[in-house]
Amino acid sequence: PMLATRQSLPPTRESITHKFAISGHEGYLTIGLHADGRPGEIFLKISKEGSTISGLCQAYARAFSLALQFGLTVPEAVARFKGMRFEPMGATSNPEIPEASSIADYIARFLELHFVDLRRS
Repeated sequence: PMLATRQSLPPTRESITHKFAISGHEGYLTIGLHADGRPGEIFLKISKEGSTISGLCQAYARAFSLALQFGLTVPEAVARFKGMRFEPMGATSNPEIPEASSIADYIARFLELHFVDLRRS
């Protein structure tokens, strides 16, 4: 049987926080980084506190973070989440990603822009 080893981040780590909006839904994406600059966790905070969408985004971020810590690479994550289509979708506040087909799509495309070396992909 194959056993994966979890690579948790240290208690103090570098991170990037990005404010975004998709079709009027504002949020913050925080990406915790390993010492070598690889993403090791994400946090999603959606402006509609206590809502179903906020809770689902938090659950998605926890599962995504665990997947990264157990070996999912950013290119693999991008391949699986980019293009997912569900509400909210539409225009974004980010000129680099003018349209998103979902929050999962937006996160994947943001990670792709900032953490995938397109020359090696």
